[in-house]
Amino acid sequence: MAERPRESPVRLPSWWWLWRLAWLVIGALALAAVAMWFLFRVRELLLLGFLALFASFALEPAVGWLAARGWRRGLATFLVMGVVFVLGLLLLALMIPVFIDQLLALVQAAPALIEDISGFTERWLGFSLSVDQIADALQGAGADLGNIAQDVAGNILGVGAAVVGTLFRGLTLALFTFYLVAEGPKVRRIVCSVLPPDRQRTVLDTWEIAIDKTGAYLYSRLVLAVLSGTATFVVLRLLDVQSALPLAVWMGIVSQFIPVIGTYIAMALPLLVAVVTSPVDALVLLIFFVAYQQLENVFLAPKIAGRTLQLHPAIAFAAAIAGASLSGVVGAFIALPVAAIVQAVGSSYVARHEVIASQLTSEPGDEPAP
Repeated sequence: MAERPRESPVRLPSWWWLWRLAWLVIGALALAAVAMWFLFRVRELLLLGFLALFASFALEPAVGWLAARGWRRGLATFLVMGVVFVLGLLLLALMIPVFIDQLLALVQAAPALIEDISGFTERWLGFSLSVDQIADALQGAGADLGNIAQDVAGNILGVGAAVVGTLFRGLTLALFTFYLVAEGPKVRRIVCSVLPPDRQRTVLDTWEIAIDKTGAYLYSRLVLAVLSGTATFVVLRLLDVQSALPLAVWMGIVSQFIPVIGTYIAMALPLLVAVVTSPVDALVLLIFFVAYQQLENVFLAPKIAGRTLQLHPAIAFAAAIAGASLSGVVGAFIALPVAAIVQAVGSSYVARHEVIASQLTSEPGDEPAP
């Protein structure tokens, strides 16, 4: 039986690979565009999830301590989160009456304050102010103020929607945080179940480092809050400002746990209380706040953060600036623990070698290089 002749293979045109490459590039770009669109649409949800993960790192030591003593993790998580929430409400309840009282006192003392300020401006700047001049100016701007009031009234629904949206985001963040802490071991088992054993160890080590660094960060914030509050209390007592202790607690907590703008928000209330009593005391207090802020930014915060997080002060300072530039207040708040986590995890994968002796690498007290 004669053999059938072999069929020659089909040869594609020489330009076929260009079409295939073009379609691959188009497909990759399309997938990238869809992925970017999806991430953009769920960016707020992803941010809430990331913040919840960070909050779970902060709450894990306390919940773990209670769970080790026989508490159910769900109940322990509810207790810890409840304590944090109650402390926040107590701070607001402590500060709001002081703010309202001082605001009313400021309104009542406004004429006397204007006379004092007028004497200062006339003596040093060559012009004077009076209650009548300010009243005339406000009366002349009555139409503008009316328009502003109408705009505010017209946007009241938008303000209400913003408040409702903020409450919804807060509840979502609390729900995510509760799940990540209460179901912490289960979540970690789910993550590790899709990884080989060596990768599981890496994930668990990274998770443990994240908890340690986040706790160290909160400890450093607490130390800075105590220092800021103590210094503020001393100055307020020296100036004989009313409600010195509540104002000092307010200054310490708000200035340290609200990054970037926290200091300015915190100093407004003590300045308001001081200006009612004496504008000179308020000026002295403002000078103190500015000087202490510079001292804290340059010396205290980098040193304390560098010691508790084992970060170089320059890296800590740069991380805070980078975080604020990328994501504002939230980025500034989590920048230091993220930098510490990245440094700690990365150091385990970087090989270290003995440094050769040189004048460029020697420090005071080292043996002179040959």
